[in-house]
Amino acid sequence: MSNLLWKSLVVSPAVLGATLLVSATAMAAPNPTTQVSSAKQLGVTEVAQQPEILAQTTIDQVNRYSNEGNQNNSQSQVTSVSQFSDVQPTDWAFQALQSLVERYGCIAGYPNATYRGNRALTRYEFAAGLNACLDRVNELIATATADLVTKQDLATLQRLQEEFSAELATLRGRVDSLEARTAELEANQFSTTTKLVGEAIFGVTDVFGGTTGDNNNTVFQDRVRLDLQTSFTGRDVLHTRLAAGNAQAFALVDNGGAAINTAEGTQTFEVGSTGNNSVKIDRLTYEAPIGPAQVYLAASGGRHSHYAAVNNPYFFDNTDGGNGALSTFASESPIYRIGGGAGIALNLPLGKGGGILGNSSITAGYLASEANNPALSSGLTNGDYAALGQLNFSVGDRLALAATYVHGYSAAGGLLFNSGSTSDNSFGEVLVGTGQANALSTTNASSSNSYGVSAAFRPSDKLSVSGFVSYHDVTGFGAGDNYEAWSYGVGVALPDFGKKGNVLGVFAGAEPYAFNRPGFVGNDIPYHFEGFYKYRVSDNISVTPGVIWLTSPGQNSDNDDAIIGTLRTTFTF
Repeated sequence: MSNLLWKSLVVSPAVLGATLLVSATAMAAPNPTTQVSSAKQLGVTEVAQQPEILAQTTIDQVNRYSNEGNQNNSQSQVTSVSQFSDVQPTDWAFQALQSLVERYGCIAGYPNATYRGNRALTRYEFAAGLNACLDRVNELIATATADLVTKQDLATLQRLQEEFSAELATLRGRVDSLEARTAELEANQFSTTTKLVGEAIFGVTDVFGGTTGDNNNTVFQDRVRLDLQTSFTGRDVLHTRLAAGNAQAFALVDNGGAAINTAEGTQTFEVGSTGNNSVKIDRLTYEAPIGPAQVYLAASGGRHSHYAAVNNPYFFDNTDGGNGALSTFASESPIYRIGGGAGIALNLPLGKGGGILGNSSITAGYLASEANNPALSSGLTNGDYAALGQLNFSVGDRLALAATYVHGYSAAGGLLFNSGSTSDNSFGEVLVGTGQANALSTTNASSSNSYGVSAAFRPSDKLSVSGFVSYHDVTGFGAGDNYEAWSYGVGVALPDFGKKGNVLGVFAGAEPYAFNRPGFVGNDIPYHFEGFYKYRVSDNISVTPGVIWLTSPGQNSDNDDAIIGTLRTTFTF
């Protein structure tokens, strides 16, 4: 007698018990109709003539089995029969089930601690259970030194393997495929907790109109962002973003040929440019839930629009990303561009469920521009900073409202709308508005109190209307340093225009402006008109042609209007 047969005695109880238990389970179900597999119904001859029917039958069975798993029907191994809530000692098959579980370890239950012994089982469920028993049998055969197993037991085992060969092969093939894919992912990923999100923007742009057009040329510019997003709990995210670019805004020129002190017409892909495509870390932030609150920590490159709702859908994209509006003005209210740097913020819901506070929340944040500088007039609390408070309210998923307050402080020579201090201790980029609205006192420190409201209304899935108004009261610590600034805008977006994923957007408003400031010429309102059409080439590529029309650049109607034409291509991965 072969050594295999000699070692197979222990197989007999497992095989016979599994066969008895599975058969009894199938018969115990209240199903008066005898179910025969599709392959048997067709007959051997018919199946041979129609292999595609058998293949489709097998695929359908696999899909049904997969769907059962998706419906929380997936089985898991148990170690004691007492883990089954629906198995009692009085059940006729209790002892057989107990033996299979505790002696052979080849019975699986459902996630809700049930065995469901009185319901019909599918062939794939039987195959899964049989496969577990076969694996256990192989282990027992390899280590057993018991008496001989009968030929009948081996014949039963062989018939079971032959009967369910297709199902077993399918399951094992899928497991092998998953293992291979998992091994490939593990071999190629650089981290189990970090994913890379990238964006590359190519922009061809030019400006036209009077002396401004004559003093600028067509340019081809770029900006690249690589964001390493790390999660430690599955609910938090650490952003470590690298950026490089060579984009820069056009120099607007007055009729005398002199450059105008203004940031009007600045485009989003020009923000964060390193000038010569050198690489820098332009964002290092961490976001995590703590109780009901969402906490935001910024070590570098923090922005208010990272954590506060700007209520400008389809125009705003990931803080000056490449899939929204063309300009920094149309993408978000200027109130969110007051200061930046390092700090903390939190978003706290005010209510749960229904009621007047059910859909409201409060946002508070503090960002310091010179938090890394230990000098006496700098640091986290004594340097330039901007503190934000915002009340958010929504009505369903159609209307969102926000009221925002920002208090800012800046040393002499600062700028109202800027991205915060840079590594060389400059005041950072001027991102929006005219010189009259931006330039703070050059000899004294200044503080500002800014108030804004924003709203977004979506009457249908094909139409979105959003807008904002902001007022800024600047108080300087010297004579004649005080001034007021205003800004407002409204946008209309048509999502899925012409094709799913496309966006047609039109925006109009007035970039931040201030009147009657000593040393500045011009008291006209600088209107901004913008239109763009984002065409989605694929899930990862979009092409956006657009036009920006600036009237009265530098708040002076004597200056010729400037028209900026752009063709922007955005790659995301």
